[in-house]
Amino acid sequence: MFPFRQQSPRLPSGFVLDLENAPSPYALNRLLARCNEETHPPEKLALAMKKSAFHLSIWEESTGKLSGFVRATSDKGLNANLWNLVAEPSLNQGQLLAFLVFSSLGILKREMPGCSVSVSAPVMALEALKSNGFLVDPNGIRAMGFRLR
Repeated sequence: MFPFRQQSPRLPSGFVLDLENAPSPYALNRLLARCNEETHPPEKLALAMKKSAFHLSIWEESTGKLSGFVRATSDKGLNANLWNLVAEPSLNQGQLLAFLVFSSLGILKREMPGCSVSVSAPVMALEALKSNGFLVDPNGIRAMGFRLR
């Protein structure tokens, strides 16, 4: 279910979207930590970004600080997953998250039409996901995670 009549979210003034250059693992870990999300060894983050279908970064123009991020993986057929969806805790957080989700779905719709999209996201992203047509636990499906150590 894609909300076609919804107005497209806009990137707040003072921010820029980068679809080409992945942030350094250190910059991404700093953002993940500020969002109270799990950080990862830099070499694993670099490998994850390299193997991703795409990644989107939002940078604050005045400071050059990473303010938002999401990456996608896919089997290039039936399934796509969004990972590491985060935005700097601020007044713009909801707007940045909505913009990242909307932009990601646009890329997936254009490049992999018909694939099913799932997302691993923190609670802060639920409103942005719902506003872009995601359903929480559709048909009673519940996802679970297990951390390998």
